[in-house]
Amino acid sequence: MRVLALAGVIAALAIAMPAVSAGDPRAETVANGLAAIGDPELAKADYVEHCAGCHGVQGLSAPARLPELRGRVGYMMCTADTRAYLLRLPNIAKSRISDNQQLADMLNFMVFGLGGTSVLAGTKPFTAAEVGYERQFALTSASLVRERMRHVETAIGKCGAPASFRNFYNGN
Repeated sequence: MRVLALAGVIAALAIAMPAVSAGDPRAETVANGLAAIGDPELAKADYVEHCAGCHGVQGLSAPARLPELRGRVGYMMCTADTRAYLLRLPNIAKSRISDNQQLADMLNFMVFGLGGTSVLAGTKPFTAAEVGYERQFALTSASLVRERMRHVETAIGKCGAPASFRNFYNGN
């Protein structure tokens, strides 16, 4: 029963992901990011199991006070510091997914699948080595708000993220 429910959620995700049009210069980057995922079905299932409860199955967390991922998380890949921030988040760095490649695949699904339209051309997918290294520097809950604000300002100033990126989700 659980497998069938999960299969339905994965199918819904595939239909609902924000697509980058073929003429868009980001299309090749998104395609390469998704192609880097070793097991796409496992990556989607890991996202549903470990992240969707808070960030939403389609990356839409509203009205929860958590960052919306859909069409937005890709902006956080534009500098080394913003990339590292994503990997140092406690639920990522301390994830029960102990295999760094499996975790990189799930994150690449989030960034290139859910974040698709926010990924800048030339963005490289996460690697197992990068995930393994950054996990050593997990953020504490006390630093999360301050760190998020700092990296969001970088994404707005250097990466073309809209000013609304300061909000947790588009509606607020």
